[in-house]
Amino acid sequence: MENICTFSEKASLPKLLTITCLKDLYQEQKITPIQVIEEIIERANADHEMNIWIEAPTMERIAPYLKRLEAIDPANCPLWGIPFAVKDNIDVAGYPTTAACPDFQYVPKEHAFVVQKLIDAGAIPVGKTNLDQFATGLVGTRSPYGEAHNALKPELISGGSSSGSSVAVARGQAAFSLGTDTAGSGRVPAALNRLVGFKPSLGAWSVGGVVPASASLDCVTVFTNQLQDALTVDRIVRFVDEEDCWSKVVPLKPRQAPLKLLIPEQTDLFFGPFEAEYEKAWKESLQRIESLGISIERIDISLFEEAAKLLYGSAWVSERWASLGDYVENHPGSVLPVTEQILRTGADKNYDASSVFQALHLLQQYKKKTAAVLDSAVLVLPTCGGTWRREDVALDPLNTNRELGRYTNHCNLLDLCAIAMPGDDAAEDLPFGLTFFALSGQEHLAEFIAGKFEGESSPALESELSVKTETTLVAVCGLHMRGFPLEKQMHASCARFVMETLTAPKYRLFKLDSMPAKPGLIKVSEGGAQLQLEIWEMPLSAFGKFAASIPAPLGIGKVELEDGREIPGFLCEAYVAKSLCDITALGGWKNAVSVTGQ
Repeated sequence: MENICTFSEKASLPKLLTITCLKDLYQEQKITPIQVIEEIIERANADHEMNIWIEAPTMERIAPYLKRLEAIDPANCPLWGIPFAVKDNIDVAGYPTTAACPDFQYVPKEHAFVVQKLIDAGAIPVGKTNLDQFATGLVGTRSPYGEAHNALKPELISGGSSSGSSVAVARGQAAFSLGTDTAGSGRVPAALNRLVGFKPSLGAWSVGGVVPASASLDCVTVFTNQLQDALTVDRIVRFVDEEDCWSKVVPLKPRQAPLKLLIPEQTDLFFGPFEAEYEKAWKESLQRIESLGISIERIDISLFEEAAKLLYGSAWVSERWASLGDYVENHPGSVLPVTEQILRTGADKNYDASSVFQALHLLQQYKKKTAAVLDSAVLVLPTCGGTWRREDVALDPLNTNRELGRYTNHCNLLDLCAIAMPGDDAAEDLPFGLTFFALSGQEHLAEFIAGKFEGESSPALESELSVKTETTLVAVCGLHMRGFPLEKQMHASCARFVMETLTAPKYRLFKLDSMPAKPGLIKVSEGGAQLQLEIWEMPLSAFGKFAASIPAPLGIGKVELEDGREIPGFLCEAYVAKSLCDITALGGWKNAVSVTGQ
């Protein structure tokens, strides 16, 4: 894998960009955001023929975001000055959204929910990327804006549908990028361009402001050059969007080892012109997996293969037609023939209401079986069983695309989360990747294995990541909770929200005489109660500075949780209790604010 901190000869900017490297460069005043953008524009211009962008980076478009950075404190913005790319089926205010269909385009007045969250954190959207039209495809060749070239070998496919988003990161034109994933579009391009592809549980990230493909299955995803960057983005955008009917609370848990890893017992996993190379890379990856010290069980993966067939081989395909059928019917000639052919399968008269419920009932059976198989486990599969030259896809556009979904199509149907990780290359400049799957809400299991696997790829990288990702849990009971004024300090310390919980019944809560008002949590020997808390996870490297900034009479001590664990958290010195208003009966600071209106 290319060193992510290798510098180009021309500029003091890494060839591959990461959030970590850029933040370090800014802090050391070795580079400015405008210099970063100037270099990105130059790189995008040099790669023009690779068809990465629909709206390429320009200084005119980006200047307002650079200007905005002058007025905000980097200490309060965890993504201050970090450039990111956006798949062109996700709204960025003022940019046309085309979904790779020129006649479909509109100019949104508001950012998509996740884009707004990233901008609020200081990130800079640099442009809109190419995609398989209407996010229908896994190859990266179905666009009137040109076939997106693979980042390493232009004769190979880039993967889709989030083709441009992946190549932009792999070519050093963004530190991270947003894609979408319905059938594997946030994972296949990651594997084919040597990237990390993070796909959260359904609903964990809002799809507000996203052109729907199959609305009940769509996810927004992120591509990065290292796992930690994907997790940083996750903690910034993982919020409930009240305007999005698919959005829901999917709390994060502290990273934890699964009880076992599930590996396919099947051996006929690979296809295409690089079948032998992929099989060799898979066997080498398994050796690394076996070295992680987690129990391994080989299983029959036909359950996941059968579930995958429902996506395009049942009434489920009608959901795409429900989203886009009216447009196709009313705009003849606007949609690429291959895209229209696929979309029109959803209008098949055989897919009546009865067949929809048959598919739903069958899927429910698969979900129940999957829940039992994946209980406290992580499934490991090749992200792709092979890849293709672009000329191969031109000769057989449907079958080549279908093969790429063999190990991805089941994921959203079964409501799994997934992290696609790069393995060792199958051959020179021929990336190979594998994906770690877990049940909805169990990202913490997939993250553990992905982090261990990434660390095994290089002793130097393992050492670097262990420093960056060593964390501690922190119990928060007042203004640092979500939605309160000091939440920004948690994000500035690169902390991520984990869950809501309660203290052990050993505490009382007092209202401090401060501006703004804040609570003081005091442990008592008798007369205590259970009180509301939020648990956050914070890097140890940031924890010391954070704790030192807390003003008296508050401080950090060990807080006992309702499950008996003791973790660092906010406590108040007991001597102040006699002069303060006791608000224990309200159950927590959120309730107190609701009652008092403060």
